[in-house]
Amino acid sequence: MTTADVGSILDEGQWTGYQKLLVAATALTIIFDGLDNQLLAAALPAMMREWSLPRSAFAAVLTSGMVGMMIGGAIGGYIGDRIGRRAALLGSVVSFGALTLLVSFAGDVTTLTVLRFFAGLGLGGAMPNAAALSSEYVPLRHRPFAVTATIVCIPLGGTLAGMTGAQILPRYGWRALFLVGGIMPLVIATLLVKILPESPRYLARNRERWPELASLLRRLGHSVPADAAFADAREMAIAPSARMLFAPEFRRDTLALCASFFFCLLSVYIGTNWVPTLLSQAGFSLGTASYGLTAFNFGGVVGAIGGAVLIGRLGSRITMLAMSAGAIAGSALLASVSIGAQSAFAVLAMLAWTGGLINAVQTTMYALAAHVYPTGIRATGIGTAVAVGRIGGVVSPYAGSWALESGPSMLFSLIAATMTVVFAALASVRNHVPRRLIVRTVGSMTTEPASR
Repeated sequence: MTTADVGSILDEGQWTGYQKLLVAATALTIIFDGLDNQLLAAALPAMMREWSLPRSAFAAVLTSGMVGMMIGGAIGGYIGDRIGRRAALLGSVVSFGALTLLVSFAGDVTTLTVLRFFAGLGLGGAMPNAAALSSEYVPLRHRPFAVTATIVCIPLGGTLAGMTGAQILPRYGWRALFLVGGIMPLVIATLLVKILPESPRYLARNRERWPELASLLRRLGHSVPADAAFADAREMAIAPSARMLFAPEFRRDTLALCASFFFCLLSVYIGTNWVPTLLSQAGFSLGTASYGLTAFNFGGVVGAIGGAVLIGRLGSRITMLAMSAGAIAGSALLASVSIGAQSAFAVLAMLAWTGGLINAVQTTMYALAAHVYPTGIRATGIGTAVAVGRIGGVVSPYAGSWALESGPSMLFSLIAATMTVVFAALASVRNHVPRRLIVRTVGSMTTEPASR
C-alpha cells in the first residue's frame, strides 16, 4: 500500500481551475451571509413606519443578531472541526436562510429579536467554516488570497442587500425582502450539496472517507493509486478541542488573534456606525454622508485583495503591520483636520484610505488565523477569534457614541488608538504567514518559503 502525503500534494500542487471554482462556490455562501446580515438595516425604516416605532425600539433586535453571530462563530467553528467544514457551512447557510425567511412573518419586535438571534447563529457559524474550507482546497502559496477572496464577499453581500432592498421595498414591502433573502441562500445551499466537496485535509483524518478523498484528489488533477493510504505530514495530528487553542504552542497566538479581532472589529463598527452621523453633523448633505460610508467600506475590498496578494509575496507580518500603520496614520490625520462640507473630496479620500486599510486588516486576519492553526482545530480557532471580535461589535455603538459627543476628532482619535492595539497584537503573533522568495534557477523558476 502506497502512503500519499496530502499536505505535500495540496501545498505544492497546481492552482487549477477546479480549485478556483471551489473557492468561488465557498465565497458564494459568504455573499449570502453578508446579504442576510444587512437586510435588517435596509428594511428598518419600513418596519418603523408599519409598526409606528422609533429606531430605539429595535436596539434589542440589532444587539441580539450580533450576540447570535458571536456565539455562532465559536460553536460553528467547533462543529466544523468535529463533523466537517462542508456540513457545518451548508448547515449554517440553511439555518440563516430559513430563519431569515421566517422574519417575513414576524408581527412584533419580540418575535423579530428571537428570530434574529437564531439567524445570527447561522450567520456567525458560516464564516469560520468558509475560511477553513477555502484555505484547505488550495496550494499553500495561494491560501491567503483564497481565504481573503472568500471573506471579502461579506461587504459584497451587503452591497447586494442594498440593491435588492432598493428594488423590492418600494413595490412589495419589507416582508417580501426577507422572503427573497431567505429563499436565495436555501436555493444556493441545495445546489452546493451537489457541487461542494469536503475539505481534503479533513478527509485525510478520517480513514473511512479515504475513497472519497482519492476521488477528490483526482478531480483536483493529482494521480493517486487505487490502494493509497493517506497522511498529512505538514499538519499536527490534533483532535478537535477548544482547549488546544491555549496549549503552550498556540496560547500566545490565540490571545494575540483574539485581541486583534476584537479591536479591529471595534474600529470597523465605530466607522460604519458613526461616520455618516459625523459627516451629517459637520454639514455634509445626506447623499455625501452616505458616500462617506461607501468610501470607508469599498476601500476595504480593494485593500483586502491587494493585501492578500502582498501576503503571498512578502508574508503576513510586514504586510499587515504596514496596513495597520497606514490606518493609524489616516485616523490620526482625520483627527487633526477640520472636517467640513467645503473639504468633501479630501475627507472622502481620507475615509477611503483609512477605512480601506482597517477593513483590509480585518479581512486578511482570517487568512492569518487559517495559517496559525492546524486542520484539527482550524475552524475552532478561527471561530473563537471571530467570536471575541464580535464583542467589539457589541461595544462599538456605546464607544462611538461617547467619542462622537466629544467631537469628530475624538472619534478618529479613538479609531487610531484601537488600531494601535491591533498593530501591537499582530506584532506579537509568532506564526505569521512566511514571505516567499522567487528563486531563479537555470531554465526555471521555483517558489520557496523564506523565514518568518
